[in-house]
Amino acid sequence: MCGIVGAVSQRDITGVLIKGLQRLEYRGYDSAGIAVVAADHGFERRRTQGKVKNLDELIRAQPLSGQCGVAHTRWATHGVPSEKNAHPHRCNEITLVHNGIIENFESLRKKQLELGHEFDSETDTEVIVHAIDDEYKKSKDLLTSVQKTVESLQGAYALGVLEKGNNNHMVAVRKGSPLVIGIGNNEHFIASDVFALLGEAEHFIYLEDGDVADMTHDSVTIYNESGQPVERKINQTTLQADTVGLGEYDHYMQKEIFEQAAVLKHTLEGRIENGRILTSCFGEAAEEAFKSIQEVQIVACGTSFHAGLVAKYWFESVAGLPCHIEVASEFRYRPHIVKSNTLFVTISQSGETADTLAALQASSELGYAHTLAICNVPESSLVRESEWSLMTKAGPEIGVASTKAFTTQLTALLLLVVSLGKYHAIDEKTHIEIVRQLEVLPEKVAEVLRLEPEIIEFSKKFNDKHNALFLGRGEQYPVAMEGALKLKEISYIHAEAYPAGELKHGPLALVDDQMPVVAVAPNNDLLEKLKSNLQEVQARGGELFVFADVHATFEETEGLEIIRVSEISEIIAPIIYTVPLQLLAYHVALLKGTDVDQPRNLAKSVTVE
Repeated sequence: MCGIVGAVSQRDITGVLIKGLQRLEYRGYDSAGIAVVAADHGFERRRTQGKVKNLDELIRAQPLSGQCGVAHTRWATHGVPSEKNAHPHRCNEITLVHNGIIENFESLRKKQLELGHEFDSETDTEVIVHAIDDEYKKSKDLLTSVQKTVESLQGAYALGVLEKGNNNHMVAVRKGSPLVIGIGNNEHFIASDVFALLGEAEHFIYLEDGDVADMTHDSVTIYNESGQPVERKINQTTLQADTVGLGEYDHYMQKEIFEQAAVLKHTLEGRIENGRILTSCFGEAAEEAFKSIQEVQIVACGTSFHAGLVAKYWFESVAGLPCHIEVASEFRYRPHIVKSNTLFVTISQSGETADTLAALQASSELGYAHTLAICNVPESSLVRESEWSLMTKAGPEIGVASTKAFTTQLTALLLLVVSLGKYHAIDEKTHIEIVRQLEVLPEKVAEVLRLEPEIIEFSKKFNDKHNALFLGRGEQYPVAMEGALKLKEISYIHAEAYPAGELKHGPLALVDDQMPVVAVAPNNDLLEKLKSNLQEVQARGGELFVFADVHATFEETEGLEIIRVSEISEIIAPIIYTVPLQLLAYHVALLKGTDVDQPRNLAKSVTVE
């Protein structure tokens, strides 16, 4: 949440900062701003409410330039979206940008008001800039002032700080919120993630918790939380600038839906040999350790939580291993009973989700045997802090509503299920059959994507609707949950998912001719029970939209519309049936005229509680 970009160079960096904000806009788009140390060594600042394009237009009308600057795109926490609450914030000699939440800002603000400070915004961020300015008056040293100030801050924050009168100096801080340093040609950058700086830098330093970086155009010195100078590894990114472009597509979500067949191939590459999954892909010591695992605990948020719910079915019904799953924000705040030889699994697209990270950090004190991250970003905090990791290899996902990250997470989790299950309930024959199904998975996804014209016709029936129900049974219930989440995220239709067998326990009261009901119906052991549930909907005038296996023997009647999905193995069905629900949500949102890639009130990476 919130996007930061900054630079200290020997050239005008205004354009670099704006381009960086445009790439970070998926992190927040309530307001945007930029500040530079100008040629006369004073600050120049521009801020606007709304999206980065508004800021870009303002700068075209009121140009500014500088060799040292910071910029920010905001996702509102404290204070409504407005120009006065937009970053950068300024106090006398200091200006800064901030991502995160300062939990003790009220007490700090009260003290500062008593000292005579005047506040221009409603944000928690403003207490930081006032505190640094107070320290700066004493020391006239920016680094010392920042280090003193962060000692008093409680919460999560990433900061980029400038001082008036010095166009070759920036201080950056990372505590709980992600921040990277980009190393350019005689220039240095900061950003919330590497995507912002592609084309400007290929080498990056990932700051660790508590790090403070003292930067000029030709030097970077990093201090740890204790104030001691430290060396941090320099990493070279393999990402290319063109991988985050739209190409032939109208929206990132559309692009990412249609990339799924290709990225699923990437997820499987190098992890299967001679028809069997290579357990070594999880880590050098994983194979030996996996033999002793007796239980699995999964922790995740949002879409990743839904992936974990599917995996729970797989672990218990296929691998014969007990599996527990919990939302990370709940896991953190209750006592736990941990059995020995339990594997702690975290799932996250970004690897920077605050609650998931905190749960991982707590796991070491709770006595879990090993930790494993399923993640899409190799250099993320989650990966760095986990014992083992498995990268989903989905590539950059820019659309706020996750699509390809979800299906690659499911695929990675199925690899894990088999790798653990072969020491329990998965025999050699089952192992080989699951691998065979995984190998045809990209092709099956491509087949489902070809159903788009029929799904577009489905979507037209939702244009005037305000509510929807999604139904599934067994491992398809989490798929229904994910379908409902996608629809509500981007079309703003209120959508809820239920196990189909729960209809009679309340949801049936909602069914009428204005309540579309979406169901996923693979040809499995629960199909006949699902059909009975759907007949209950029809009998009450509900309008049914069913994605059904070609052999599921459904017949279209009044109030029942069907899209036939090709025959699919039960083990990969949750991955396949996810895709048409993504397309349905996308096309409904187009008809509704909403912002598909940046839905209101949401941000891509939830880096605060």
